[in-house]
Amino acid sequence: MNILVIKANNRPANEAVSSKMYETFMESLKKSSSTHIQTYDLFKEDMPYLGQELFDSLGKLQSGGQLTEEEQRLMSAKQKAMDAVEKADVLVFAFPLWNLTIPARLHTFIDYIYSVGFTFKYDQNGQMLQLLNDKKVIFLNARGGNFSAPEMATSEHAVNYMYHVFHNIFGMEVIDQVIIEGHNAMPEKRDEIIADGLEEVKQVAAQFH
Repeated sequence: MNILVIKANNRPANEAVSSKMYETFMESLKKSSSTHIQTYDLFKEDMPYLGQELFDSLGKLQSGGQLTEEEQRLMSAKQKAMDAVEKADVLVFAFPLWNLTIPARLHTFIDYIYSVGFTFKYDQNGQMLQLLNDKKVIFLNARGGNFSAPEMATSEHAVNYMYHVFHNIFGMEVIDQVIIEGHNAMPEKRDEIIADGLEEVKQVAAQFH
């Protein structure tokens, strides 16, 4: 089994809970002898944002034109992300909720793979068809507030967005998710909340032992 672990936080684990979730998951995976693990650290990758350069590049590729250095850089980054996803049986995302949504680097990774003919296509009637139904996904998310509360749920655009993209659009099965939340809103329970969540992360990783 090929597992792709995507790390979407560059803050140290002693300061960022999602980074600690990543470290906990990776440490637990070391006990597995039946998996091949690839890590994808989004803050260490060269990841230029998508814009007009992408459309210019695609047009040049179709017409046999020569890409500029910046266009080649973008297309190489996009292809690297797509290749990593294509090889994976399971994708594991460790990411925080920042300002109600996901980090920009994670959004860019999604932009790279959100591509007609790779993650989805349209049929003759114009209906969208999922192309990655054979892959599974796990979400490891941390958010300091209590976004499970009804009055806050509509403001959560991290896990909800990830679920919609990877399950509803790409067709991946979400086999697990661990959300650690409320540790900033309830500092008196911070250590307990985080410890309980990290135990859940270990249990998720244990299925691959």
